[in-house]
Amino acid sequence: MASENSPLLAYRLLGEEGVAFPANGTGGPGGASARKLSTFLGVVVPTVLSMFSIVVFLRIGFVVGHAGLLQALAMLLVAYFILALTVLSVCAIATNGAVRGGGAYFMISRTLGPEVGGSIGLMFYLANVCGCAVSLLGLVEAILDVFGADAAGSSGLRVLPQGYGWSLLYGSLLLGLVGGVCTLGAGLYARASFLTFLLVSGSLASVLVSFVAVGPRDIPLTPRPGPNGSSLPPQVGHFTGFNSSTLKANLGAGYAKDYTTGAVMTFASVFAVLFNGCTGIMAGANMSGELKDPSRAIPLGTITAVAYTFFIYILLFFLSSFTCDRTLLQEDYGFFRAISLWPPLVLIGIYATSLSASMSSLIGASRILHALAQDDLFGVILSPAKVVSRGGNPWGAVLYSWGLVQLVLLAGKLNTLAAVVTVFYLVAYAAVDLSCLSLEWASAPNFRPTFSLFSWHTCLLGVASCLLMMFLISPGAAGGSLLLMGLLSALLTARVGPSSWGYVSQALLFHQVRKYLLRLDVRKDHVKFWRPQLLLLVGNPRGALPLLRLANQLKKGGLYVLGHVTLGDLDSLPSDPVQPLYGAWLSLVDRAQVKAFVDLTLSPSVRQGAQHLLRISGLGGMKPNTLVLGFYDDAAPQDHFLTDPAFSEPADATQEGGSPALSTLFPPPRAPGSPRALSPQDYVATVADALKMNKNVVLARACGALPPERLSRGSGGTSQPHHVDVWPLNLLRPRGGPGYVDVCGLFLLQMATILGMVPAWHTARLRIFLCLGPREAPGAAEGRLRALLSQLRIRAEVQEVVWGEGAGSEEPEEEEEGDFVNGRRGDAEAEALARSANALVRAQQGRGRGGGPGGPEGGDGEEGPTTALTFLYLPRPPADPSRYPRYLALLEILSHDLGPTLLIHGITPVTCTDL
Repeated sequence: MASENSPLLAYRLLGEEGVAFPANGTGGPGGASARKLSTFLGVVVPTVLSMFSIVVFLRIGFVVGHAGLLQALAMLLVAYFILALTVLSVCAIATNGAVRGGGAYFMISRTLGPEVGGSIGLMFYLANVCGCAVSLLGLVEAILDVFGADAAGSSGLRVLPQGYGWSLLYGSLLLGLVGGVCTLGAGLYARASFLTFLLVSGSLASVLVSFVAVGPRDIPLTPRPGPNGSSLPPQVGHFTGFNSSTLKANLGAGYAKDYTTGAVMTFASVFAVLFNGCTGIMAGANMSGELKDPSRAIPLGTITAVAYTFFIYILLFFLSSFTCDRTLLQEDYGFFRAISLWPPLVLIGIYATSLSASMSSLIGASRILHALAQDDLFGVILSPAKVVSRGGNPWGAVLYSWGLVQLVLLAGKLNTLAAVVTVFYLVAYAAVDLSCLSLEWASAPNFRPTFSLFSWHTCLLGVASCLLMMFLISPGAAGGSLLLMGLLSALLTARVGPSSWGYVSQALLFHQVRKYLLRLDVRKDHVKFWRPQLLLLVGNPRGALPLLRLANQLKKGGLYVLGHVTLGDLDSLPSDPVQPLYGAWLSLVDRAQVKAFVDLTLSPSVRQGAQHLLRISGLGGMKPNTLVLGFYDDAAPQDHFLTDPAFSEPADATQEGGSPALSTLFPPPRAPGSPRALSPQDYVATVADALKMNKNVVLARACGALPPERLSRGSGGTSQPHHVDVWPLNLLRPRGGPGYVDVCGLFLLQMATILGMVPAWHTARLRIFLCLGPREAPGAAEGRLRALLSQLRIRAEVQEVVWGEGAGSEEPEEEEEGDFVNGRRGDAEAEALARSANALVRAQQGRGRGGGPGGPEGGDGEEGPTTALTFLYLPRPPADPSRYPRYLALLEILSHDLGPTLLIHGITPVTCTDL
């Protein structure tokens, strides 16, 4: 995809000697030297000719004759109102910055992004190609009506042979003439358009003078075929001159059968014909690459052209209603020739408008195609369109478009394509309105157009009006065009990477997110709407990928932040080393397919950096409430980048855009025995800091042993059955009874339940172990727990285990929480208790296997469900910091060889039995 230059940089370089813009730069094709068209020649003339087209000569009688003056004026007002809304949007976008080649495509793509802009740009290009072919075939038919050998009537020189082959030949010759003019450059096109403009203006002037100068006359009409093939009696139309009776008769509608199609006209069908002829408002904008000052020329020239054509249409409607009876208007759409002082001048006007419309469509199509090719949206298929002449004319795009028009000409009659062409134009107009609407709604500070006669109301009304007109003109074509746009957008989304153009969708999301974050009031939080909002501190993601994905499963739609602390002091560094790291971490999030934000900080120590992140991560009501850490042990770090399919890549691979491969952006895992960035003392202190800040804490151990299917985004239903074990009792505080029903125990139950909602864990069976003291009767506590689980809507298997026998069986009646952790009991006794608790948990894990408590070796049965993950109660760290290493040693003993384990301490109420 083509790179973008800063407008400020472009303006600075413009004055430097020897510096040239790239081919797609501000100067459009060929650079600044190609910008030589004025507002009048580059915008007013092509827009006027495109909006007149052949309608101004051959459809005035059709519209007024069927709809009457009042409805015709209403149609014209509605049509121009719709067009004016789009013109306002075009003017706003064109005056908001440097406009390059490509016209409407450039405006849409640089606002809505390459996916939408590219799809609509291609449709707009095809509309111009087909519009050129339609104009040429219309010109051929107009010529053959007068000079064709088989034409009805006796007037004219009947010298031109007729038939499909001859029509194709005439169309190809005219296309060669039009293509030759466009190939030689915008300068010749502008001169040819100006000459055409003079001819059309002279022809219209003669018609306007004829309405006044010609006296009343009867005009014989061509006999029409009857129902049985016989001719109807000849009719006579009357040109009455200015007559109030004629005006009165023409005020109301008189819908009748159209003699060219045989269909009875309605308001919608007549309006569609009128609107089809007025959709050339982008003809000047398409020449943006050749205009001296497009930001001034496009709005000024387009508004001038629209006002001028509107005035001419109004004048012709009034003059026709005052002077021509309804029979003449309905039975001879080309009555201008019959009332003209010099009929050949009307023919010249008809031919000139058709020729100019085809030239405008062809050169507009070539500029759109050249811009599409320069942006590399469709690959090598458009490569020939990049070729430009020394003077900056994209003759490669002209020849490419010429070839496509020639192919369309082979289809012959294109009446069915006329509606499709108009619908494609309307899609582009709606997209321009949508672009302006998005910019206005986004409230971006850099959107400050010098043209201010618009608002989001006009943009929204423009979008709705264009969509309404699409379905009014042709519902089938409208539905097909929207489907085609969706398919092309999907193709470009899959093919095109992120662009440097800027996406207005990001600005809109920012605007909406800011608005709703302000409305997210933490004072209105309620426990029944609680969800985990995680801050996962990661040292090196190479060794933390399984934990990174497990945390993504635990967040349950809540906030998920990946935090990393870079050690250093900004005072001693020339620049912030953290900012360049964001790209690598964001790429990691994309590759791992987790929904996480990234927050990095610089700090002299990991503990201080963790405090920073705990305090400042998140925004407003979206702030982490749970800290997740990997377990601090002596296990050798694994490099999961080498085994994870999402991160497997060749050693010399590079990412899109030429950036280094992701595996080269993170250092290799720490070697066993090498120094650590975090000491055991600071590790436990970080846990204590989080609890002091009222954050829940999760310590994850051995998550690398989780099978990949448990960490995938899909369903894990095809894997073997497994358990998730929850021990909601502080095993380092050996008390029996209902000690599990504290805040921390309920927090464990909630987190385990949340994990079971993830598709990959749907097949897991939740087991809750209820610890009984040696003197407590079984059954009573289990009943209370089952009642609680029923109220909390948690499905789980409850198992009672006796805890307190052996080590710890001599515990006193009242044991203060933390006695073993805080050292009030001996270290040896505390270690014995931790080993006993570890053995108890491992024994319960083994009971799920076919061989009994000892595992599969104890029997010859098939292996049963295994424990995939264990949730343990994490005791609070001791109050004395000197006991931190001993506390960590107890946790090491407690969780040793248990497989994937989460040690959790929750201090937030998270369960609710209310509705």
